[in-house]
Amino acid sequence: MTAATPEASHTTDTVEELRQRTRDFIRGTVLPAEPAPGERLDQATRDRLQQAAKDAGVFAPHVPVEYGGQGVPIQWWSQIFQEAGYSPIGPSVLNCMAPDEGNMHMLNLVATDEQKRRYLTTLASGQVRSCFAMTEPHPGAGSDPDALLTSARREGDQWVINGHKRFISGAVGAGFAIVMARTEGTDDTPAGATMFLVDMDNPGIRVGEHIHTIDRAMAGGHPHVYFEDCTVSSEAVLGEVGQGFRYAQVRLGPARLTHCMRWLGLARRSLDIALDRSERRTVFGAELKSLGLAQELIAQCEIDIETSDAIIAKTGALLASDPRAGSAMSSIAKVHCSEAIFRVVDRAIQICGGDGVSDGLPLAQYAAEVRGFRIYDGSNETHKWAIARRASSRRRKTVDAGAPYQADAVVRDTESH
Repeated sequence: MTAATPEASHTTDTVEELRQRTRDFIRGTVLPAEPAPGERLDQATRDRLQQAAKDAGVFAPHVPVEYGGQGVPIQWWSQIFQEAGYSPIGPSVLNCMAPDEGNMHMLNLVATDEQKRRYLTTLASGQVRSCFAMTEPHPGAGSDPDALLTSARREGDQWVINGHKRFISGAVGAGFAIVMARTEGTDDTPAGATMFLVDMDNPGIRVGEHIHTIDRAMAGGHPHVYFEDCTVSSEAVLGEVGQGFRYAQVRLGPARLTHCMRWLGLARRSLDIALDRSERRTVFGAELKSLGLAQELIAQCEIDIETSDAIIAKTGALLASDPRAGSAMSSIAKVHCSEAIFRVVDRAIQICGGDGVSDGLPLAQYAAEVRGFRIYDGSNETHKWAIARRASSRRRKTVDAGAPYQADAVVRDTESH
């Protein structure tokens, strides 16, 4: 891999100062410009707000300074991303929204200098958006990336890509795609998956039918994308041939976690809306906040938010110090946070009653936004399967190293009596 650009010098004080400035910007500038529930952020408003974010010095918090960002190390992203996520359009305004944020992170770690100049610079500045083209229609790659069907064959100094992708978030209006395709092995390279940087105006790309989903915050939708004799040069290979799945882990671990960060910010917003309602609402002669049933809902929201915050912090620290362990932990964080965040939003709706399910409040739209997270970036069921396998493997290695089976010891001790 190409060495990453050094991060800017940050301390807890400078990160806290940036967090506070981000908080002020989101609440003072972004919230008043939010589209109505169910509507999308238009391009003109996005451009205006992104320029305001640059002027305020809060744009692209995760991007190295040399590419126009704030250079915050990954272990401190959560504080900033949660503030951005307090508004559903905040991450887009700050240019830390999926899939662009994950693509920027991977380009910074894997791309050549020329690829960074051509793709990372424009992406980090907000001049273009991008997409990540891996998911395919059944029986192709989805929860199981090994089922990858899209292929790329070498023809001289060029590659020809053919395949059908679906649910490619952000593809409409994107400037380029990072495409995962299966490549044959040679004497010099292994068979496997390879990543390619492909401009979306390539005549071999066709953006197909849209998939209409319940979420609205993702610019560019989730359409089908077709690669039909899509020809690219050898310079389009991102990283090494045959190493695409390895690079995907570089991207997917942090990308799962940043989803958790952004949506946790929206969970905090949801609870604030419910708390404000509970202060003003009187039911059966008492303030809503004083009723036991409402207090139970509020307390459970606090618990879900704080436990999510803690697991995000642990995973972020691991990704900074031990990316392999951090990637595994990100599966646990993704499952926990996606379920906990939805519970928070759902309870907030319940506290707000009929208004909660109307467009008089944004909570119903928030529920629609966060519901997909239990499916996106690998379904929770797939992650739980992997988590269980890792737990069994860890225990088996411990026993093989000489530790006794504790459960067996308990059974023998019981039988001896």
